[in-house]
Amino acid sequence: MLPPASSASQPPHPRSPVADWLDEPRPAAEPGIWRHGYRQPKAARQEQRLAPVTIVGFFVPLAAGLLVWSLWRHGSIPYQWAVLKLLTPDGWWWAGTTSPKGYQGAEAMTVADGVFFAILVYAMARLGSWRDIVRHVVTRRPQPARALIAALGALIALSFVFPKAFGVGWGALPVQDPLFSLIVLITGSYDVFASVLVTDTLYALITLLVLWPFARIGGWWSFARQKLAARERAKAEGPTQTAAERRPSQWPELREAGQHQAADLLTTEVHTGRMNDVDCARVGHMWTMARAQARLSSFTDTVLREAGAAWTHPSGARDLPGRTARHDLLAGQVRLGQWVAGERTPLAYGGAGAALAPDTLGTSLLAVGPSGSGKTRHLIRPVVEALGLQALAGQCAVVAVCAAGTPLGPDSGFDVVVRLGDPASVHDLDPYADSDDPDEAAAFLAEGLAGDLDTVSGQRAVTALAQLLGPFKAVHRRFPALPELRELLEGDPSALDALRVALAADEHTVMRRELDARLRQAGSAGDPGPILADRLALLVRPAFAEFFGAGAGSARPFSLRAVAHHPLRVRIDVPDRGHEEASRIITRLVLTQFGAVATAGERNHFVCLVLDDATGAVTAESVRRMQRLRSRNAGVVLALRTVGDVPEALHGPLYAAVGCRMAFSGVSTWDGGRFAEAWGTQWVETRDVARHTVFADQPMTRAIHALRKLVTGKAVTTEAVTVRQVERERWSASELAHAVPAGHAVLSLTSVRGEHAPPLLVDLRA
Repeated sequence: MLPPASSASQPPHPRSPVADWLDEPRPAAEPGIWRHGYRQPKAARQEQRLAPVTIVGFFVPLAAGLLVWSLWRHGSIPYQWAVLKLLTPDGWWWAGTTSPKGYQGAEAMTVADGVFFAILVYAMARLGSWRDIVRHVVTRRPQPARALIAALGALIALSFVFPKAFGVGWGALPVQDPLFSLIVLITGSYDVFASVLVTDTLYALITLLVLWPFARIGGWWSFARQKLAARERAKAEGPTQTAAERRPSQWPELREAGQHQAADLLTTEVHTGRMNDVDCARVGHMWTMARAQARLSSFTDTVLREAGAAWTHPSGARDLPGRTARHDLLAGQVRLGQWVAGERTPLAYGGAGAALAPDTLGTSLLAVGPSGSGKTRHLIRPVVEALGLQALAGQCAVVAVCAAGTPLGPDSGFDVVVRLGDPASVHDLDPYADSDDPDEAAAFLAEGLAGDLDTVSGQRAVTALAQLLGPFKAVHRRFPALPELRELLEGDPSALDALRVALAADEHTVMRRELDARLRQAGSAGDPGPILADRLALLVRPAFAEFFGAGAGSARPFSLRAVAHHPLRVRIDVPDRGHEEASRIITRLVLTQFGAVATAGERNHFVCLVLDDATGAVTAESVRRMQRLRSRNAGVVLALRTVGDVPEALHGPLYAAVGCRMAFSGVSTWDGGRFAEAWGTQWVETRDVARHTVFADQPMTRAIHALRKLVTGKAVTTEAVTVRQVERERWSASELAHAVPAGHAVLSLTSVRGEHAPPLLVDLRA
């Protein structure tokens, strides 16, 4: 966890903890790996070593090629010169032999040597694993190492082509002589070589032909262009350093864009300790937005005016009151624990930190574990804390729903705290989410009140509510408070008559027809009104008398729609005892409203809903909306004690809708089976060894076997090894239930870009 920045005055250029944090490398890594200071494990680097089959595939064709070339040079290949004699005049050779009469035959044989050598080299390169060798040794390396290694290879190749020029004693490869011989055959004399210009041109051409493949392998042209471009930028910037040569704490992106004054000010703020990690993340986020919207001058003016406090969160907070987890706001990550090294764990993950970020939370996360397994302590609170910090940086909005007293952080760490059932609560929850559309408001309430009931049709419930909400709003310019709505659903004659009288005007003809339709349906066999009224009665108990718009107190109504427009930190406390069913209705209502507001409109920040207990909150409609959150820069975190808290018909759709799944220690075998089905199978290699006793027929062999058995105590056997590829579950239900240690969990991740991390064991205490 990053220590808080100190505001004490310091020398102009000392290092500060925030500067060290900024300059720490964050290499690209697989999803779920803590990037801050990440170093690829040694075992993972060893994994990049060449496989033995690749090495053999290089040397075997090379040895075969050397053998064939040796046979060619000694004339030991049958019909070696048959093709050459067919392609050349008979007058070049003595009759019945391959001995040349004059210089033409000798030069033709030299050309044939060169052609055969070129074909042999091409065949070795194609048949062997030369491409893999070159990729491993040269092309996978960064510049300038790649260019230097290719240059070294080019020098070695040139020393074999022009050995005299390098002062070495071996013979030249057939590259130069075949070209010269071909020119002699074409011109018909050696006079062409009397010209120094022609000779030097030929030498230059041969050199270029040899260097060309090495230039491509080494990326010389692209490397040269990069160096020239960097030199031009350096000339344009004068004596200042280029962006690539500056540390992140020097704000190189601003300098590259010419905003040197703002960069110098921010650098001073960082190195003197007047900026913390939240400030750096916030300013960096605003810089990204300013570049995207072409508002660089406005950005610079704000930085020069307010320095590190620019764009401070509307709450005025620049940090949370206390942190319980490690956060890296530059990468947007929160560390949950450590990936446990093991047989299942890929080498890149073994021993690395396990982390979550908006790019993985954007696919939504489902966590299942019994009470006491650490869901709140090891997952929910760190995630809420991380999203709260990102909200202070203007990058995120978070809504956390939990039972009253759940330790998700102090009240000062949130902008809005809604304590439903607590008379001292400053905020109230708007059950209609600030909606103006009766149909939308009815959909919210119908899903919250009866979304978990199979006996009530969702569409009928929406229609019944809309037929009351629309007329009421037409008369009163507002939606009814929940007690008023309950009276209308129960069919209270006085309430319905008063509403119908108020709709007598001609302008309310449509709404009067809506109300009449509702009155005709009341009391019918499929009328959802009584069930909705019974559910609504749970929310109009005396404990909630001042909430949901029913009270006349000072509690300010909060609409969940606000998180779609502002980076807010919201916590909603539901009653922890005595009102379990009401708490589930509230949670379901919040989940429904969030799914609707998060998928509407455009925004620049990530929004996330975190449910500490999602029991009874998941419905078919909420699962469908969860699937759309990924493309809308939003996500949901659901924590359950058991999958049985979700209707069985929704188990499959729920596991398919979320991209991240987490099974805590202590899950039941039945719950583990659901995770095993969701994680699927993988191909693994198995080795079956069968030992068979050897029975000898010869007396001498039997005597040797008897002596061997006397010495070793074991009969002489032979082994038959069978290697097979079999399909097995990544994690079985039994392993999840019994093999996950306490304080651990099995976590799989999917990012919004489609990157996957397989289900791996995480030590949540590390």
